[in-house]
Amino acid sequence: MPLIEISNITKDYGGGRGNFDVDLTIEQGEVFGFVGINGAGKTTLIRQMMGFLRPDSGSIKIGGLDSWSKAAEVKKMVGYVPGEIAFPDMPTGTEFLRRQAELLGLRDMSYAESIISLLQLDPTANLKRMSKGMKQKTAIVAAFMADSEILILDEPTTGLDPLMRVGFVDILSEEKKKGKTIFMSSHMFEEVEETCDKVALIKDGKIIDVKSTREIRHNEDKVYKIEFATADDYNRFLSEPFTYTQQREEQNQIFAEVNDSDINRFLSVLKNYRVKFITEIKYTLEQYFKSLYQEETNNVQ
Repeated sequence: MPLIEISNITKDYGGGRGNFDVDLTIEQGEVFGFVGINGAGKTTLIRQMMGFLRPDSGSIKIGGLDSWSKAAEVKKMVGYVPGEIAFPDMPTGTEFLRRQAELLGLRDMSYAESIISLLQLDPTANLKRMSKGMKQKTAIVAAFMADSEILILDEPTTGLDPLMRVGFVDILSEEKKKGKTIFMSSHMFEEVEETCDKVALIKDGKIIDVKSTREIRHNEDKVYKIEFATADDYNRFLSEPFTYTQQREEQNQIFAEVNDSDINRFLSVLKNYRVKFITEIKYTLEQYFKSLYQEETNNVQ
C-alpha cells in the first residue's frame, strides 16, 4: 500500500483556481517532486495533505490516516516546511526551535544542531527581524529535526542562495539514504531532477503527467551537437536523412536528433565526414515539462 494516497481531490476556488480530480500515489521511501508555475495548485494540495484545508471531494491518506479527520495524528508523523512562513511571537530562532522540540517531545537536539551547522544558520537572531533566507533555514531545521519518516516540503529552497541550495540538496540526499518518504514542491527543475525518483507536473490545478526522473534522463531520443571541420562537410551533411533541431552555419555546427535505435547508422554516416567534435546534449526535466506545458497550452487554444 502506498504511504501517501491522493484520490480524486478537488478543491474549487472558482475561476479555474484550486485542484481538480488530482490522483497521486507516493510509495514508502520514494522522493516525489511536484512542479508547476505559481498559482498552478501546488500549495493548495499540500495544505490539504497537512489537514489545513478540507477537500470539496476526494480523500488523502498518509500512513493510512485521513489527512482531514486525523489531521492531528498526521502532523505527528510528518516534518513540514510551509510555502508561506509565519512564525509565532518569540524573541529568537533558538526559542522557537526549543518550543517546537517540546511540542514534539524531542530531547536530543544533536540532529537539529547538525542541520543548523550545514545551513550556516544563526538561530540566536531575532525571529521577526530575520531575512527571508534565515527564516527559511529556521523552518527547514524545525521540519527536519524530529527525524520524521515523512517529509512534506512546499518550495523549501525559496529565499536560499545558490550555495545554501546545494547544502539543502545534500541534506535531502542524506534523508533519501535513510529511506525517508519525501513529497516536495518546487519550481527549481534542477534540484528536483537531482533528488527525486518521480515527478508530477500540475497545470491549472490538474495533473498533466507523472514521470520517473530516470526515464527522462534516459530518453531514447537524443540530440547531438556536431561541429564539422569545413563548410563543405557541414553543407553535405545537411542532405543526410536526419532531423536537425538547430543549425549554426557560421560555426559549421548542427544539432541532430537521433533515436537510440538509429545510433549505429548515424555514426556510420559520420565516418564519411571530417568532424571536429560531437557531444550529446543531455535532455532535462525542464525541457520535458516545458514541452508538455506548451502542448497543453496549445490544445486549450
